[in-house]
Amino acid sequence: MKIEIQKSDIIEIATDAIVNAANTSLLGGGGVDGAIHRKGGKQILEECVAIRNRQGGCDVGQAVITTAGNLPSKFVIHTVGPVWNGDKEEKKKLLADCYRNSLELALQNNIKTIAFPNISTGIYHFPKDKAAEIAIKTVKEFPRKEEFEKIIFVCFDDENYDLYKALLA
Repeated sequence: MKIEIQKSDIIEIATDAIVNAANTSLLGGGGVDGAIHRKGGKQILEECVAIRNRQGGCDVGQAVITTAGNLPSKFVIHTVGPVWNGDKEEKKKLLADCYRNSLELALQNNIKTIAFPNISTGIYHFPKDKAAEIAIKTVKEFPRKEEFEKIIFVCFDDENYDLYKALLA
């Protein structure tokens, strides 16, 4: 299994799956979520609505999967990261759950290549350094990581890219 880091826009990544930093409604929003819904098209939204109708959205730390619509990947795994406030230890656990649950869901769907954004580091204000440490540690400690061919951390900005690069060095 290979871990890569790229400075790019996740909506341009051609992997089996990309991960969306979604909100609990699954109906699109700002940042990564909005970009994925805009480029992916109505098929993603329709599938998210069906998931909402079935289970009432997606809880923080959990993950659901849809097809990728017009995106170059095959699937989108939507996970809801925590907002950085209140119980910091609980928020760290929930962020790790985002990565673990996304990887589990990927394996259940025979996904071999997956790309993650920097979950919760935008409008949810999770400190970028802590989020990067959690992301890399969770992926490296994932018990079935060898079943993946490649896991990519896609950084949209220089600050995240430099943090991940240093941690993976």
